[in-house]
Amino acid sequence: MSQRLVLASNNAGKLREFSQLFKPFAIELIPQGQLGISAAEEPFDRFIDNALAKARHATRISGLPAIADDSGICVDALGGAPGVRSARFAGEHGSDTDNNQKLLSLLAGEVNRGAHYVCALVVVREADDPNPIIVETRWNGQIIDEARGQHGFGYDPYFYLPELQMTAAELSPERKNVISHRGQALAQLMEQLEKDPFFSEA
Repeated sequence: MSQRLVLASNNAGKLREFSQLFKPFAIELIPQGQLGISAAEEPFDRFIDNALAKARHATRISGLPAIADDSGICVDALGGAPGVRSARFAGEHGSDTDNNQKLLSLLAGEVNRGAHYVCALVVVREADDPNPIIVETRWNGQIIDEARGQHGFGYDPYFYLPELQMTAAELSPERKNVISHRGQALAQLMEQLEKDPFFSEA
């Protein structure tokens, strides 16, 4: 299988993770920024709908098939927030630090710390692809009050995995790429791409 895919993201952390995740596969991943493609609007309330919008936007402009994800963290005590607004939780120009501070302030005194990451991953062959390849996965954990670990990005330093007794930010990038929401989604996606004539016969 050999194919070029536009990665419909300008997020530096995602670019790093996807580049590592795609290394074993015969797919050339091209960040949309290299093609001068701006970020798409993400107006929807569901991860899948936003991922699909981003993939179609990148394909429409580039003429190449595209892969997009929409991912974020859903916190039980906050009714699933920040959800699709995870990257913009503290405002359009908020940093990871800002987002985490807002999350911790809202959870102050809260006993229920259950949370899960979600990754919706979409591949479109063309802009109006009627049968996009779609995968959605989740990664369960808890929110803790003190940051731990130097790896990852986003909410990773506060996303604790009880079964491992570590946060996502304490995992090596290689291990995280196997067990994370994005790693799980990509593994499932690759199974589908290998069976898809558009990619397997490229």
